[in-house]
Formats: sequence, structure tokens, C-alpha cells
Amino acid sequence: MNINLLLEKLFLILLIMLLSNCSDKKKSTITEPLYTNDLIHETSPYLLQHAHNPVNWKPWNNTALTKAREENKLIIISVGYAACHWCHVMEEESFENKEVAELMNKNFIAIKIDREERPDIDQIYMKAVQLMTGSGGWPLNVIALPDGRPIWGGTYFPKESWLTSLEKIVDVYQKEPAKLYEYADKLEQGIKTMDLIPDNTTDTTFDKAFIQKAVDSWSTLFDHTLGGIKKSPKFMMPNNYHFLLRYAHQKKDSSLLKYTLNTLSKMSYGGVYDHIGGGFSRYSTDEKWHVPHFEKMLYDNAQLVSLYADAYLATKDSWYKTVVYETLEFVSNELTNEEGAFFSSLDADSMTPQQELEEGAFYVWKKDELKSLLKEEYDIFAKYYNINSYGIWEENKYVLIKNENDSLFAQQQNMSIQELDQAVLQWKSILLSYRNKRKRPRLDDKTLTSWNALMIKGYVDAYRVFGEKKFLDAAVKNANFIKKHLLKKDFSLFHNYKNGVSSINGYLEDYASVIEAYIQLYQITAENEWLFTSQKLAEYTLAHFYDAETTLFYFTSDKDPKLISRTIDYTDNVIPSSNSIMAKNLFLLSHYLDQKKYNVISTKMIQTILPKIEEYPSGYSNWLDVMLNYTYDFYEVVISGPQASNKLPVLNRHYIPNKLLAVSDSPSDMPLLKDRYIGEDTFIFVCVQNTCKLPVESVDEAVSLIENNN
Repeated sequence: MNINLLLEKLFLILLIMLLSNCSDKKKSTITEPLYTNDLIHETSPYLLQHAHNPVNWKPWNNTALTKAREENKLIIISVGYAACHWCHVMEEESFENKEVAELMNKNFIAIKIDREERPDIDQIYMKAVQLMTGSGGWPLNVIALPDGRPIWGGTYFPKESWLTSLEKIVDVYQKEPAKLYEYADKLEQGIKTMDLIPDNTTDTTFDKAFIQKAVDSWSTLFDHTLGGIKKSPKFMMPNNYHFLLRYAHQKKDSSLLKYTLNTLSKMSYGGVYDHIGGGFSRYSTDEKWHVPHFEKMLYDNAQLVSLYADAYLATKDSWYKTVVYETLEFVSNELTNEEGAFFSSLDADSMTPQQELEEGAFYVWKKDELKSLLKEEYDIFAKYYNINSYGIWEENKYVLIKNENDSLFAQQQNMSIQELDQAVLQWKSILLSYRNKRKRPRLDDKTLTSWNALMIKGYVDAYRVFGEKKFLDAAVKNANFIKKHLLKKDFSLFHNYKNGVSSINGYLEDYASVIEAYIQLYQITAENEWLFTSQKLAEYTLAHFYDAETTLFYFTSDKDPKLISRTIDYTDNVIPSSNSIMAKNLFLLSHYLDQKKYNVISTKMIQTILPKIEEYPSGYSNWLDVMLNYTYDFYEVVISGPQASNKLPVLNRHYIPNKLLAVSDSPSDMPLLKDRYIGEDTFIFVCVQNTCKLPVESVDEAVSLIENNN
């Protein structure tokens, strides 16, 4: 039997046992109101949100785990993040309730975890809940034995359900603990089984037919009208559409390109995009990208900047440029500190005028409010942003949403596009000024290495496409921040930074993302330090994360304390898997540094994942993107000579996703640049697998060599 189905069946049996063997719910008899909440000493904004709950919360550490073993108490492991709406709901209903707190304090060791600080722990208990229930999410709430092994869990629980479940589990633990230990044994094996990667003994053949078959299978889910896939909620999945954009371009597939661009347009027309202040929320609750849960995450916005920048490069659609500029303005204004570090998120909830915490309060509008602010401009504004049945959310609140492009709207209103642009800027100025007087959403001001690296790449991509020096300045400032505060002398990384302190050892996602960001920074600046640092980080990762048996990388270092399972992150989700990013990094480093071992490892990694791609293509889009490097021509473009830095931005005006760049204004011993500095002339070399065309002097000639060879 499938391990997931077996464990779900066992979980149902456990629930039946809980319901049948237990007496009716009894009120707690505890009257002592004193509690000790240790979260007050933490720096995580999420943990600090819970620091004044009447629950005896503890952070995840040896002290809490030892206490559970010594007192032989069950453990409540509750995982969430600062911007999570339903985390706040459960806190208000249960964790701030004295009756609930008394029950938890008497019978459990209660541990709170910020999933963004400790993704390693989150991954393990998320897998447990997925095995037990078939789904997962946040808040994530798990009951574990004193040794930390999970026995029961789920996501959001209403207060009465939470109380009843806890009481029944305590009753079973007191009367029939052997049954819970037996279940924990089976669940532990199930978690470890999920991390097993079967050997792929087939020959390593990366062919175009495999990728086309994967995309054809994936395309059965496409929503060609509203974009994305045919279901709700809708997540933006930036890497999915980055791959599809590239694949459509290289295949010259006009139908796939149309679907991809329609998705990008509909996402950015919807309320999931903040039309007044810029930036994207995490996902849409409906099919038309209209109403989000309003939390704004750094990692989404970083990747979406990269995606929309390339979409502009491929189409020259000015709307995509607007999205990039407004999103980076949001990041600069709301998520950046004076050191150049990027904060993690803005909360979904904010205070109403009545001083009540409410989802989306900062972002939504009422019709009378808009009429008062916009006066004679209101009618055309209402048409543009659908202050009507299409744009209403709930309780007479509107979430701004467009449903057509500006050219068509201007034509319908007998306006020039310039008149419309001016009007939109005026509306945004008026509404932004008014909105800024509202109580702002709470800020999660911790800095995470991996997310900061994604944002570096976003800024680099925006600079590559648009040439704005301030974008490059922001990228370089953050890259130097990471080098100064998060990179250690042995080229290991910290995962977090807050108030001058880093306390958590880096995960694979940190190394993979920083290597990727530094390689991109090297391509745009031609400064060798970024490439050499990438190589040092790659060598550290190979030494402390690589598993030769699976040919993949563990999520945690061999220097980290052992958990129930040492997980391997290989599925591309809202952020590409750290393994797929590493496969791409090693491919690029093998070319730059003439290191064949990197290419061998990258190739083996893809081979290992091939069967998984066949099963579920949309969950492996970044792996497919790496495969394109092997199945289609991939170009090494070398610009060498006194005018190299002047030719680079001209070349970057062209959308060529299947290339890497090496640039130098002077002689260099770097493998790709060696012996290519020829007198006072500047040449462009276009090469594929170490075979080069005759060098040319103009960018147009170089682009022609690539386009005519595709």
C-alpha cells in the first residue's frame, strides 16, 4: 500500500480511538493564573507576537526538549510566520484564551517556531501532517511524544476543536500510551520514506521530446482565460512562468507565449498586486487574482521583479516595466533598512479605525471614501479599477482590480494613452497619501540570507534590463551586507540577522541562493570577487551538504544537530528547490571555471529527478529550466577589449535566456577570457560547448549568430 494512504488510514484509526475511548470534555480545574512565556527573549517578530500569550511557550532548543523528556510530557509544536492571517486568528481564539492556556500549560511542553527561521523543523512536521491528513499549511500544529516524534496534527483549529482534541490526546496518553508510541514509529518511518530518492539507473538522456511531453501534460491545467491554473486559490509561482516564458521563446511557441503573458498580465491586473503602493501579496483566494490574504513576502516580490523584467525584455510591454519599477519602489520604501538589508514581510492584518486587527484593512477601499478623495475624477477611476460588482469584496469593501490593458481602456474613454497615464499617476498619488495615514501592517524586520539573495537577483535583473544605476547600487549594497554580516571566514553562512545578531546556521537554500545571486552579479559587473566567492561557497556546500548516494544535497549541514530526518528539498514550489538552484549553479560554474566535476554533479542531479518530473511537471519547473541548458544550445558569450563594458548593456537589451556572460576591459586569465584580449579592438565571442564562431565586433552581429543558430 502507498505509504501516504497507509498513514492516513492509521491516522483515521487514531482519531476513532480518541473519540471512542475518551469521556466527555471536562473543564480544566487549574486556577493558578501564573505562566512563564520564554518567547520574550527571542528576536523573531513572529515569536515576539506570541510573547504575551498566557501559554508557557518556549522556543525550540535543547532546554525545552530536555524538559519534555524529563517530565515525560507531550509536546505541542506550533509553527507559523509573522504575516500569516490564520496564525493570528488561532492566536486570538486559542492561544490568548486562559482556558486553553491552562490546559496546554498543565499537560504539554508548548514550543513556538518561526517557520522562516527554522525551515528544517517546519519541513519535518509539515511532512508528518501531510502524511496524516493529506494536506498542510500554516499555522501548523502538531502533538509530539516527549522524544519529539509526531503523533497528531493539522493546521488551523477553532478553539473548541483545539480544546477537545488536546483533552482526548492527553487521555489516551495517560491510559494507552503504547498505542501512541506504535503510531509514532510508523509515522517516523513514513517521514523518512518521503526523503528517500530512488535510484534512476536509466541512461542520462536529456532530450527535447521529454521536455515537450512534460509541458504538454502540464498544459492540461492551464487557465487560458484568467491565467494560472484552473483552480483557486492561485499562487503566482514565479519560476513556473519564468520557465514557460523561456521555453516558449526558444521553441517559438506562440500559443504557449500567449498563455504565459496573459497570466502575467492578469496577475498584475488583479488585487493580488497593490495598484497604489506597488508589490504583490502572497496569493489570490479566487480564480481572477482579485482578493489576496494581503501578506506581502520578500521572496515573492524578489522573484516577480526578475520575471516581469524578462517579460518586458521579451515583449517591450510598458506595463511590465511599470510593475517592476513600482514593486522595487515598494521594496525600497517598506522592506529595506539603512544597512541595505531586506526585511522579510508585511502582515496580512492591520488596525481599523476602531482599533481592531483586521485582514486587509490597510489596503481596501469603500465607495464613499473614494468619491470624497477623487471628486470629479471618481467616475473614470471607478471604471478603470472596477468599483462595481466585479471589484467588490465583502462588507462594501473594494479591492482594486483592472480587467483590460491601458491602450484599450484609453480608446474606450476617448483619451490618449498619455492622458490616461497622467490620470493614473494622479489617482495613485492622492490615494497613497491618504492610505499612508492609516495604521500600517506590522513588519517582520528579520533578515533571511536566502530571501535577501533572491532580492539581489531581482535588482540585478532589473538593472540588466532597464539600466537604472540605483537598482545595481541596491544589489551591490546587499551583496556586501551578506559578505560582512552573514558570511564566515570558512565560507559558511548564517541563515538570519536581526539587531546585529546572527544565530542560526545556514541551510542549503542560503548557499544556493547566494551562489546564484553572486554569479548574476559577476555577469553584470565583471568583478571577479563575486565569482570566486560563489566557487568557495559551492565547495563548502559540496563538503557539508552533498549526499553522494542520492547525488543530491541535504537541506541541513552535517554540522547541524540531528532531527527526526535529514530532509532533501527537491520539489520546486513558490521558491525553486534549493537542489534545482544548486544544479543550475554548478552548471554555470563548470563553464566559468572549467571545472568538469561541477558539470558531472549537475548532470547526475537532473538524472536523479527525471522520474519525478514525469509524474508532476509543474512541481519541477526550475529543473526543467536547467534541462533546457542541456537540450538546446547554450551560449558562452565573451566580450573582451577596451570597450567591453560599453557593449554589455547593448547586448543586455536582447532577451537571450540561454546564455552566460563573461566580460573584461583588460587581459584576464579567467578560463573563458584567457587569450581573448586582442590589441585595441573589442570582440564578442559566441561559443557553444567550447566551439566558437569567428569573433565579431558589433552586438547586432553577435545576436544574429545566436538567433540564426536557434
